[in-house]
Amino acid sequence: MPTIFTRIIEGEIPCYKIAEDDDNFAFLDINPNSEGHTLCVPKKEVDKITELSQADYESLMRFSRKVALAVEESVDCLRVGLTVIGLEVPHVHVHIIPLNEMADATFQRKAALSPEQFEAVAATIRSKIQ
Repeated sequence: MPTIFTRIIEGEIPCYKIAEDDDNFAFLDINPNSEGHTLCVPKKEVDKITELSQADYESLMRFSRKVALAVEESVDCLRVGLTVIGLEVPHVHVHIIPLNEMADATFQRKAALSPEQFEAVAATIRSKIQ
């Protein structure tokens, strides 16, 4: 059974898409720690980051860096954090989280955004992708 991320990549479930390339896909987290919280996932459904081939790992990290730079340019924050946890969905995903304090990285506090706010931040980040 495909993961929710595979279903998003395939267009079965709508998302606030940020970017994609041949191997990877980025979209806003709909339960964000902070405004601009983005997920980068490989299109290939793999459960753990350690199960990715070296080439797929490097591709995902290059893609995530590109997205993180766009998030950093788009969202007012002290820095952008990247983390891979992978307990929520059995599909590798890199969290790109705008940070202003450590609590933003703990997944204990969530930001509430309207659909219009999600679309506005997605459009801003998309415009900064190089």
